[in-house]
Amino acid sequence: MSKNIKLSGQPILCQLFSFIPDSLIDQAVALHQSDHYYKTMTTRKQLAFILYGVITRCHSLQGLCKSLLFLDNKLLYIGIDKLPPPSTLSDANINRNSDVFGELYGLLYKEYKTYLSDRCFSLPINGEVDAANVKLFDATTITLFVDVFKGVGRNPLNGKRKGGLKVQAQMPLSGFVPDLITITEGSCNDKNFLGQLAPSPGTIYVFDKGYVNFSVFEQWTQQGVYFVTRLNDNAVYDVVESKVSDITEFAGGGVIQDETIHLKLPDRSQPLSARLITYKDPLTGHVLRFLTNMFHYKATTITRLYKNRWSMEVLFKRLKQNFELCYFYSDSPEGIKTQLWIALIAHLLFTIIHKQVKECEQFMTMVSMASNNLGSYICFVTMLSMRNKLSAEQRDIKKIQLDLFALAKGGVFESPEKSP
Repeated sequence: MSKNIKLSGQPILCQLFSFIPDSLIDQAVALHQSDHYYKTMTTRKQLAFILYGVITRCHSLQGLCKSLLFLDNKLLYIGIDKLPPPSTLSDANINRNSDVFGELYGLLYKEYKTYLSDRCFSLPINGEVDAANVKLFDATTITLFVDVFKGVGRNPLNGKRKGGLKVQAQMPLSGFVPDLITITEGSCNDKNFLGQLAPSPGTIYVFDKGYVNFSVFEQWTQQGVYFVTRLNDNAVYDVVESKVSDITEFAGGGVIQDETIHLKLPDRSQPLSARLITYKDPLTGHVLRFLTNMFHYKATTITRLYKNRWSMEVLFKRLKQNFELCYFYSDSPEGIKTQLWIALIAHLLFTIIHKQVKECEQFMTMVSMASNNLGSYICFVTMLSMRNKLSAEQRDIKKIQLDLFALAKGGVFESPEKSP
């Protein structure tokens, strides 16, 4: 590479690790006492090794430890002077509590929260809703090849049902990474996640119908918390007031009906008053029903809020496609959750860099560039910022140190017959 490309004083893996302040690691370690029984495999080292594995997408612990040999002494920049044998790293995955890495993720999010929030983000709904007050949450399931965690779904006809993890995540609409994550076994009901939330008045929560719980919705309504979700097909309710749009307004897509309904609550004499909006998708032609307690907003505002819930699906897709979550380096519960937490930390670090370079490169391309060149000393942020705008001189990969003499003057290397 041309000498005009800025070089960093450390390889790309260490450049990524520099975004994790030592004080935050020490704080998480002190809180969970995760280094109390370890002399060599500290929390910091385990984080660095597994981080390398999830970024490079190594398929096994043995392959991960042997791949680290190609880094030679490049980990010295982050204080690691000895590479681990597979048995030592395996023991750490089995015995160290994964909560320390979950704690580190939370500390990192707080550290970069202001940086990650997009203040320029706005919803195309005439400013009726402030995007900073909207939060999305959803769940995704990660399939495991061992029945460590109880899987979800019915047993197959042939064989045994595989295990699975369920990741419940909450993300601000104006942000890029989740601010609340819980990891449970795959069979855990989505509605249990509602008990983990600490809703604040004035906040709008958007989620799918897997979380429908009328008793919780009543509590939120009394607390001034808003929600937008889908209504189950078998829901029982009474229509109090209905406003039907003209067919010319929704023939090509739009709001069909706007109703005020009463939902029956178990063991309650008073029903829950809610708003039901029937909407026809202009692209697919599907008819959808949205449930909310936002009575003073336009019906189109409610539909567009729910449409933005798709950002959660993009998040989960990005996480699974770019980081190693198909093969796990341990078959123990703590080891599996540790790898998942470190993959979430890797996603957070790359999102910070993606923001730093003003999203001038696709996220998948950025991660691929890093995974293939973790040992390179090229400044990763500078290379991303340059994108494809390399000059002819920068694309010239000839070795500059071989040009000892100018062509015009010649020399012993240019003219062998000429005496020095």
